[in-house]
Amino acid sequence: MSSEGRDSGQSPADYDIGDVLRQLDELEGTVDSSKERQEVRRTRRMLESVPGSDRIRKYTSRDIAEGFVGGIIFSLPLLVEDGVFEIAEWFVEFTVASIPVFFVINVLFIVGLVSGLLYFTDIRNVQVRLLFGFLPKRLAAVLLISLFVAAGTMLMWGRLTAEGPSNFEMLARITVIWAAAALGASLGDILPGESSGTDIADRVAEIGDR
Repeated sequence: MSSEGRDSGQSPADYDIGDVLRQLDELEGTVDSSKERQEVRRTRRMLESVPGSDRIRKYTSRDIAEGFVGGIIFSLPLLVEDGVFEIAEWFVEFTVASIPVFFVINVLFIVGLVSGLLYFTDIRNVQVRLLFGFLPKRLAAVLLISLFVAAGTMLMWGRLTAEGPSNFEMLARITVIWAAAALGASLGDILPGESSGTDIADRVAEIGDR
């Protein structure tokens, strides 16, 4: 074979692992037997373990722990601040046509902040994997973990019901802490890089195939 023929072929660098992984996801949805699905997952895990990349695709139990710890670290300093109460009161009291505008904006800000950190910054190349076909799985997980951290710590430290707030004001207090916890959970999730272990979705699927 001539050197020109060899040069015209594709080199390994021309192949993108992300494309191969997406094709394996599609293949897993088309195979019939549980044994074939397990083989597809095994192949995908082997490709995901290739070193030397800042790509993050799997979501494992270690990611949950890292997000939880990050949320705790960022939210704890705010729990002792009475300014949280003042911000929550402002969220509740300022309304336009009975709509708590800044409360809504704060919630949207949290979702946008997490989305931006996960998918639109150069910190890590986080691959989008959908839950139920439309919801980014990592985004949903980070938001839920940080919300749990915010609500749990506020309740545990007695800051949720202090000074007799209304139910809506308690929710507003949680969202104030949620903003900090969401930032911490996002960074805690992606900064260490891709975690070792099996993707949670694969674990659930394997249990279902038994």
